[in-house]
Amino acid sequence: MIVKDIAEFDVKFCTPDTDLAKAAKIMWDCDCGVVPVVDEERKVIGMVTDRDICIAAATRAAKPSDIQVRDVMSRDVASCGVGDDVHVALNTMKAHRVRRLAVLDEQDRLAGIISMNDLVIRASCRQKAEVSGEDFLDTLKAISAHSREIVAA
Repeated sequence: MIVKDIAEFDVKFCTPDTDLAKAAKIMWDCDCGVVPVVDEERKVIGMVTDRDICIAAATRAAKPSDIQVRDVMSRDVASCGVGDDVHVALNTMKAHRVRRLAVLDEQDRLAGIISMNDLVIRASCRQKAEVSGEDFLDTLKAISAHSREIVAA
């Protein structure tokens, strides 16, 4: 199975100049916890999460509408390609300890997002499952591990 078979392609995005209130509204309207941040060419330059917005709103002496996405977004974006095997996505999530990946087209522009939710509904412990339950669980364990557990391992 390849990424394009299960990723979400109707993805909203923002720019670095978008304010946090608008980014939060995108998340509310789309029932998601992350918004890709793109440049003029639709190349992914960051990701902003609901957690990023909450922490910024709670720790800064400014309203979310006065804080730009560029000030809180993650710049280290993990991604996969539209044509990648789903196991590439699982391994990338595991390596970067993230629950969502930007899905890029052949020109490295944002095409969609693949999330753990997309994978879990296809995971099964039966033979020839679309996503092996064991592979899914291994990925989820790696993502969910506390930092101190990783250091000790």
